Amino acid sequence: MTKKNISILGSTGSIGTQTLDILSRNQEQFRVFAISGNRNWRLLAEQAARFLPEFIVITHADHYDELKRAVSDLPVKVLSGKEGILEVTVHPDVDIVLNSLVGFSGFIPTYEALRHGKRVALANKESLVVGGELIRKVVGSHDGQLVPVDSEHSAILQSITGEPHKAIRKLILTASGGPFRELSRDAMKKVTVEQALNHPNWNMGAKITIDSATMMNKGLEVIEAYWLFNVPLENIETVIHPQSIIHSMVEFVDGSTKAQMGPPDMRVPIQYALTYPDRIDADVPLIDWRKMQRLTFEPVDNGRFPCLNLARYALKQGGVAPAVLNAANEVAVDRFLKREIMYIQIPGIVESCLESLVTPGDVSADLLCDIDAETRKKARQLN
Repeated sequence: MTKKNISILGSTGSIGTQTLDILSRNQEQFRVFAISGNRNWRLLAEQAARFLPEFIVITHADHYDELKRAVSDLPVKVLSGKEGILEVTVHPDVDIVLNSLVGFSGFIPTYEALRHGKRVALANKESLVVGGELIRKVVGSHDGQLVPVDSEHSAILQSITGEPHKAIRKLILTASGGPFRELSRDAMKKVTVEQALNHPNWNMGAKITIDSATMMNKGLEVIEAYWLFNVPLENIETVIHPQSIIHSMVEFVDGSTKAQMGPPDMRVPIQYALTYPDRIDADVPLIDWRKMQRLTFEPVDNGRFPCLNLARYALKQGGVAPAVLNAANEVAVDRFLKREIMYIQIPGIVESCLESLVTPGDVSADLLCDIDAETRKKARQLN
């Protein structure tokens, strides 16, 4: 069996470290070709010593010298910045790019990897949020393959595999509801950073955890599902499912529904994205159905979680609107984490940017980069 070379973009984050855990148990099938991190050069050096990739990329160039000294005795090449990321993304020896970069930074690597015929195991939903139109075109005109890592989209993919597209009536994305599922609008005015980072089911990075609390994460996933599965927006629904056992569902035209279930463990969808359409053994917790008590569902309260409707609005507007949505949200979340604004101000900043920055015009990669920069500047000035 020929091993598949994998570049892991964001190997020091939650998805990246879990990917390395999977690869460590499947070394006969996969080889770690490249890893990348932003600031955590010490962990990058440890990963390099363990997996001996051909390339290491530190995107924050200030730590380049420290990383290079730390791995000076290893047979690896150290790169830095966006140029380094691009090199390990399009390298001719790479078979799979696992993109777990945070935010807009993941868009260009996704686009270029697909353009160069790679399989992209996509954990960077923002790639499709900001540039879904461009990415759908490049997938259709090149040999690249896009396989989702997000548990919700992996669940949908697993549910529709083998089914004709015309048989799909509705996609149903499940959401845990985050830590504030039962919190009143008034109580949200007093939410602290620590409370927002305390997700009841999942262990994730800070940005995605805050997005889960505001339910912007689910809004971004609606946009991602639209571009991945080519289903009309009105046929994509979201429901609260606090147990996070059903990861998403597909309703078919004959009235039947398929649901993909499993424990809240990201290693399952990560591994499926790497092996798709095949399955291999995974060392993950299993559900004991004899002890499973209940699975419950409830509608989303859009009054308390306006970010979900803002995302749907941006998708309806089209063009650069989703890019504005994403950039404004990234800045607002960062400002909340830095305690510059209150939690409840996040959707207001996003809405203000959508109202003032969305302009018509053909979408291009350069335009998306420009609108991203312009939106970030405005979002930093709003309260």
